Amino acid sequence: MKKVLMPLAAAITAATLLTACGQSNVKENMDTAATEVASMNNNDLYEVHEDGRIYVFDDRATYESFLEVGETSYRKVRIGAGPKGETVVFGLTDADKKKMEGIASVDMFDGKLAGSDDFYGEMRAEGRIYVFGSLEEMAAARVVGEVPLRYTDIGSGPNGETVVYALNNDNKKVKPEAMIAKFKAMNGL
Repeated sequence: MKKVLMPLAAAITAATLLTACGQSNVKENMDTAATEVASMNNNDLYEVHEDGRIYVFDDRATYESFLEVGETSYRKVRIGAGPKGETVVFGLTDADKKKMEGIASVDMFDGKLAGSDDFYGEMRAEGRIYVFGSLEEMAAARVVGEVPLRYTDIGSGPNGETVVYALNNDNKKVKPEAMIAKFKAMNGL
């Protein structure tokens, strides 16, 4: 009996060590993946359309500063690169100002970086604020100039603007409560 238990105990010990090592590697890989996703900065995008320009931001603080001042400290400019020939101005953070690539706002605008599953987008145009739950819907609205399926909330913006929530075929008959709550939280309402 002792001869059978010794190999069995050794096998159990080896399996336990291999499982622990495997779990450690899985956790490391998950941590690395989470860090890479966080560094992608693809969970939000903000645009302001005015005076023949499209201002694009991937940083909420830079966007809010632009809304207050009307300018950005650091920018990347593309003359005539908008869907209707607008000049596109990317408002950059201090960390992004020296980068030639890997800027989330530029990559999302160009279609090189997908929006995250919890994407949030705001577009201010013609006195309205458009709110998006997907980058694809935001990009389509930029080209077309309108949101085909929507929930409109007149006068509910921070300065009395009409807020238009972009809907899709899956949620077109439901009031977008989660989007409304997120918009209010993001804008301190």
